[in-house]
Amino acid sequence: MSDRAPQPVERQLPTEEAKDLLALVREIAQREIAPKAAEEEDAGRFPREVFTLLSASGLLGLPYPAEYGGGDQPYEVYLQVLEELATARLTVGLGVSVHTLASYALATYGSKQQQVEHLPAMLGGGLLGAYCLSEPSSGSDAASLRTKAAREGDTWVVDGTKAWITHGGIADFYTVMARTGEDGPRGITAFLVPGDAPGLSGAAPERKMGLKGSPTAQVHLDGVRVPDGRRIGEEGQGFTIALSALDSGRLGIAACAVGLAQAALDEAVRYATERRQFGRPVADFQGLRFMLADMATQIEAGRALYLAAARLRDAGRPFAKEAAMAKLYCSDTAMKVTTDAVQILGGYGYTADFPAERYMREAKVLQIVEGTNQIQRMVIARHVAGPEGR
Repeated sequence: MSDRAPQPVERQLPTEEAKDLLALVREIAQREIAPKAAEEEDAGRFPREVFTLLSASGLLGLPYPAEYGGGDQPYEVYLQVLEELATARLTVGLGVSVHTLASYALATYGSKQQQVEHLPAMLGGGLLGAYCLSEPSSGSDAASLRTKAAREGDTWVVDGTKAWITHGGIADFYTVMARTGEDGPRGITAFLVPGDAPGLSGAAPERKMGLKGSPTAQVHLDGVRVPDGRRIGEEGQGFTIALSALDSGRLGIAACAVGLAQAALDEAVRYATERRQFGRPVADFQGLRFMLADMATQIEAGRALYLAAARLRDAGRPFAKEAAMAKLYCSDTAMKVTTDAVQILGGYGYTADFPAERYMREAKVLQIVEGTNQIQRMVIARHVAGPEGR
């Protein structure tokens, strides 16, 4: 065995509690998640029992208040937990990120009564959430969504179809954006919809090139009746809530991307230090050494970028631009690093006997979800150069 095997990530954590938390996450990841990842992804199996364990361990509500069952952890810590989970299996890291995104609206914009009533079960009661903004005809142009909610007394009747929903069909609750008023962003309202609501159903999961263990499906809402007490925020505030949630969610994607890239680098280092050609490890050849150096540098840069954005968020400062930069850079880095890992493994990298090809297939979706990287560039450019068409 080579003495140049991958080393654990050195982390700068703000408290001893955070260090203990990361140690717990690594233990769960190594014991419960990583050993089954390849087999279960190949079989397309969603590890619901892992999410039950994470919930029982206090890991599904880390950035939310302890009074409602959350962990009271800063984003700086929460994102590093996500990274560790994604290194073990992206389906799990991404799933925790999506659950956190689905909980955001109620945790941030809900009334005190709503938070007391619903948040404890959402954050630590074994429930799993989904976030419903995109539709078959409105992806990047989310403000043109067509799902409608019509008011009947103290109840809203919701009709429409949501698309590309992570945990679609299996979630216990859905944060749903629906049109309650005029066209455009000002006519959208947010609702908390139970997963077992009559009229709500999930379509067959999409057949994807990667993340096969994470179900992605359309969600149909056919006359779903939602009490006004499950409306989140004011009428017409839904699009503002949705965009605010996505700013934080993009940091989750960035952290997951760094975790996936780290897994690919670890595999490349492991292979390069053990595989021998011409009488010595292939890691001794400068061509490969430079590739590994570039991969490691890109990962560290991505990690620094998402942590810098997280610290802005934790300080209560604007971070939308930095979140978009982190999502853009980290997901592009994941695509580059995983592709290079396949190259380093050569023919073996192209086979399913090694995880490198799975990492590469999984990385692609991170450039698409929660705002494509072209949308991230638009967001960044608006901060840098001002709005278009002035």
